[in-house]
Amino acid sequence: MSDTEAEDARDEPSAESEAAERPWWDDPSLPWRHQPTRSDIACFTWLSVIAVYSIVISIARPTLAGLAPHVLASLGSWTGLVLVGARAAVGDPWWPLVWFLATLGLIKFDWIYWWAGRLWGRELIDVWSSRSPRVRRANERAERFARKYDVLAIAVGFLPIPIPRGVILVVLGEAGTSLRKFLTVSVVCSFITSGAYLALGYWIGEPAVRVMEVYGQYLVWLSVAILVVTVASIWWKQRKQATNRV
Repeated sequence: MSDTEAEDARDEPSAESEAAERPWWDDPSLPWRHQPTRSDIACFTWLSVIAVYSIVISIARPTLAGLAPHVLASLGSWTGLVLVGARAAVGDPWWPLVWFLATLGLIKFDWIYWWAGRLWGRELIDVWSSRSPRVRRANERAERFARKYDVLAIAVGFLPIPIPRGVILVVLGEAGTSLRKFLTVSVVCSFITSGAYLALGYWIGEPAVRVMEVYGQYLVWLSVAILVVTVASIWWKQRKQATNRV
């Protein structure tokens, strides 16, 4: 290497030094491209709460399904709604209250995704899409659908099909759908969906109740197994990321 080339190389900042000079918020894994405001921090905190809640409920779902199906259904679980509907077929009187609570439970986090869409829009979808090419393709399809069909996209998000509903809600927030319109359609769709799952459970009836009584014998062990798998998965991802940085 010549003296000139060596001098130029010394003058070029390394990638590590550039990363060290960046402020904490200038990170591609974060949804904003500016210094975050209070609204940015608050909305991101709520999204983190949703992530933690999803992990907790996935671990607790088996136990709640067997020991407290009314609670599970009220949180917006389709499984819980089917079970409460089945109990209604054998005389359980709590299904009207569960129907009301489940209508709210199914959409309890929708406003946060709408808010995130207003704040960051496409930038948040890009962060979600960076996980894998498959996730990116699925998110792009959901985004195109939401931009084309608007309100219909909200209704489709309630169907039991593999569609990234969060992307649809973010797109509607970015597109300028009013919060009143957004929540009105969500409440109506949630009410219909909850009623449909209760009706399905009622139609199945007593056989579903008997299956859950047998299933209840193994609930604790199943919850423990899910917890172990979840912790192991998080540990493995962190270990892999640490190895890649080294």
